[in-house]
Amino acid sequence: MSYIILAFPVFFLLIALEIIFDRLRRTEHYRFNDAITNLSCGLGQQVIGVLLKTVILLGYTYLYHNHRLYDMPDSALTWVALFIGVDFFYYWFHRLAHEISFLWGSHVVHHQSEEYNLTVALRQSWVQSAFSWVFYLPLAVMGFDPLLFVSISSLQTLYQFWIHTKAIDKLPAPLEYIFNTPSHHRVHHAVNPQYIDKNHGGTLIIFDRMFGTFAKEEEPVVYGITTQPKSWNPLWLNLDYWVWLYGELGLASKWSDKIKMLIKPPGWRPAELGGPLTASEVSVASFRKYDTEIPMGLNYYILLQYTVVMLGATLFLMQSSLLGNELKLLIISLVILSLVNLGGIFESKRWVLYLEIARLVVLACILPFLLPMWVLGGIASALMVISLLWFLQYRHQFSVAYSSNAT
Repeated sequence: MSYIILAFPVFFLLIALEIIFDRLRRTEHYRFNDAITNLSCGLGQQVIGVLLKTVILLGYTYLYHNHRLYDMPDSALTWVALFIGVDFFYYWFHRLAHEISFLWGSHVVHHQSEEYNLTVALRQSWVQSAFSWVFYLPLAVMGFDPLLFVSISSLQTLYQFWIHTKAIDKLPAPLEYIFNTPSHHRVHHAVNPQYIDKNHGGTLIIFDRMFGTFAKEEEPVVYGITTQPKSWNPLWLNLDYWVWLYGELGLASKWSDKIKMLIKPPGWRPAELGGPLTASEVSVASFRKYDTEIPMGLNYYILLQYTVVMLGATLFLMQSSLLGNELKLLIISLVILSLVNLGGIFESKRWVLYLEIARLVVLACILPFLLPMWVLGGIASALMVISLLWFLQYRHQFSVAYSSNAT
């Protein structure tokens, strides 16, 4: 079982502690709609990963079994060497994902949040692994065992959770020099022009120092991306950049320019389209965050529904290897639909009224057959009926188009 799935309880415990700390200090590092959207992106990435992980590992496993140059010994030194190797190739994927337009589309979701807290660590693109796996193939040729590679990669990913926080200022200088820390990673998530495309390291920051992409945190950081999608819908957040890029490609008249728009940095455009887009100067005082408002009762409704979806998805992730492909697709579709609907409720979209009613009715009917015990299925089904009655109390909220309120 994935170390990341096993770490879920720890993730949510630390997020809860950070929220308590945030409330006591009144630092306002959390907004409910932003945090739920972060978590929805992460949960979607995990369930979709069930379909991707087998295909992605095939390439690594094939190279290891057929073209490896060495048989690495099972020793502590091999673990250390592989950890450094994973971090090295992660650095290059991460750096190029910021410097090459089509790769940016696979990573941009992680940077869309305009807040910086532990939930941002879980905000991941649903397709990033479909692009990043190629970068690790040299490790297979070197002779690092696939199972060991998966384990080390998971540990390298887990390390990056805790650095997504404002609660920790700076660590002692020796640690700041070698390791990626909250201070270094805050720079990485900035839209301040001097910080953009800096500090790409995963666990170590030494590769940024070696290859000229390091920047020290100095002036206050403004978080997000230069062109915000202004949405809480996790599906749209994963599609927004691709849709924009497709539209830009259609405007270019030369095929050479179309290719350049795919492989040059994000925002590069030929002269006929006005030239490259550039980042504007920003400050914490002047920056206006995207926000929407809904009745408090709907916020509580979203919290309940996300909790149910998260528990169901976790159970699915723990048992997915025992399920058939048809059932996997059904459950993944229901999870994604649920997450999309929560985003639509935050935005008071008209379409969500009908989709949410349909979702609750379907779940009420099929949960007794999906859950391992009839008692659990009956309770879950009853909860969906109660949720339907709760949701219908707010049906007039979706009769008019929503208006966004900037804060």
